[in-house]
Amino acid sequence: VQDKIVSFINEVRFSIFEPYLLMQARRKYEESYQRTDEQPLVSVYTPTYNRANVLVERAVSSVLSQNYKNFEYIIIGDCCTDETEKLIKEINDPRIRFYNLPNRKRRYPDDGDNVINHWLAGPVVAANTALQMVKGKWIARLDDWVNWTPNHIEDLLLYAQNNNYEFVTGATEDHLGRKSVGEYAIGPYFKIYSPPKRNNVNVVIGPTQTFFYRSYLNCFKYNINCWRKSWNKNNDNDLLVRFFKAGVRMGYLDKIVARTIPRPGETHFNYEAFMNRLEEKKKHFAFRQK
Repeated sequence: VQDKIVSFINEVRFSIFEPYLLMQARRKYEESYQRTDEQPLVSVYTPTYNRANVLVERAVSSVLSQNYKNFEYIIIGDCCTDETEKLIKEINDPRIRFYNLPNRKRRYPDDGDNVINHWLAGPVVAANTALQMVKGKWIARLDDWVNWTPNHIEDLLLYAQNNNYEFVTGATEDHLGRKSVGEYAIGPYFKIYSPPKRNNVNVVIGPTQTFFYRSYLNCFKYNINCWRKSWNKNNDNDLLVRFFKAGVRMGYLDKIVARTIPRPGETHFNYEAFMNRLEEKKKHFAFRQK
């Protein structure tokens, strides 16, 4: 019952205030996005927790290999205790900023069947911390285990600029050559069956690792209570639905801009990967009380 009440209150709050925040942000910043010939600063961010080697070998390497060079890269450790900070410092690139959160105290139930909450809401605190730190005109999200194509930033930036989109995504390809093109906003995946008041364009939305959007949209924060919902419980889906319902102009670039390989020792991605190694994930993500 408590979960339903909290979810209802949040939904009402988001539906009232976020369209207003979007309107205010547009009034203040949208004019500065009219030029399509500039090469603005892009803020890339990655939330991570004790995956130092994968982070450096995949995410960091693919960011530093971008054809587009005007970026900052914000890496937020969720109180990492491994070699993450050491390995990042060794790279010695002034465009990279690393901040390690000082604690990982309990943020949601994670006992018994609630272990899945680590997958649903785990990155929220680190991601919101990154969004507070961005200095760029555009924001790009990258998970620590993903490889971007070398033209990832350039392709998505030009597509957004040329079409006056505020938020864009693209396609990905996995290690078996399978293309992932995302899901339609209006349809069974997000359980939106009719156009919302402020957005009647049924756009395809690509995977998380292709999120690319104007920085004034950082007024939309990730929802730490997303796990309480009955649908769209994952933090990324929760955010996407709120973008769409608030009227954010969204576009989809039908081009592969990222490549995914299962993490070492795994054979699947996302939910399936988490559930296949549940006990290991439970130990890995366990909260520290001190």
